[in-house]
Amino acid sequence: MRLKINYTTTYTYDAPVPYALQQLRMTPRNARGQEIIRWDLSVIGGTKQVTFEDQFRNITELISMNTDATSIEIRCEGEVDTSNHNGVVGKHKGFAPLWLFQSPTDFTHPGPQIRKLVTKVRHEGLDNDLKSLHFLSSAIGAAVKYESGKTDSTTDAEEAFVAGHGVCQDHSHIMIAAARLLGFPARYVSGYLMMNDRIDQDASHAWCEIWVDELGWVGFDVSNGISPDERYVRVAIGRDYKDASPVRGIRMGHSKEELCVSLQVQQ
Repeated sequence: MRLKINYTTTYTYDAPVPYALQQLRMTPRNARGQEIIRWDLSVIGGTKQVTFEDQFRNITELISMNTDATSIEIRCEGEVDTSNHNGVVGKHKGFAPLWLFQSPTDFTHPGPQIRKLVTKVRHEGLDNDLKSLHFLSSAIGAAVKYESGKTDSTTDAEEAFVAGHGVCQDHSHIMIAAARLLGFPARYVSGYLMMNDRIDQDASHAWCEIWVDELGWVGFDVSNGISPDERYVRVAIGRDYKDASPVRGIRMGHSKEELCVSLQVQQ
């Protein structure tokens, strides 16, 4: 399947910003199940400073905002050929060792309720790792309703699980926290998803990947109850959202910030 992606992120401020630096992870790379046909990232109101691969092999760009500007717009546009491998990404690559993905982070530190969930999975006594992980994904999806506006980018896995609602970021953090308790290396994935019922979206997507010995990295999208297929494009990975977020930045001054996101993914 060939997917066409248009993604625009605009930050506007109520006063000139003396200095701001944005770190972008918005460019996908060739991997199993996806081939980048073309990709362009452009900036209005800022200047590209450097492009590099981070410790997780994410394509990372640093963008400085023009001095005393009141807005910056980041545009991504491209086409990607995809194929369905039932979520199996395969062997581990990059500088980060597997054991790094077994340690809890601030977003994925398990609390009492996630530990109870893991105990429930263990008691099921399923006969292979893949069945256990699919059972875990289904249990999280049933316990945590997909509902936007109830959590934010600072909500951790235990908070979202106790609240019983969240979005794809929360589902992914909960799955990662539980999988690590079960002994699996687990990582966060940010990317793009073609929706079946619409073209226009207001945010990119997130899911997770779990290391299964006989298969390598395997993807799980708890929010949609499936493993990623040809509708998905992987962009960045990390231990949690902080490592793989599309945009992170710092700025000086006290101006108020407004964010507008426009995303289209279509065949």
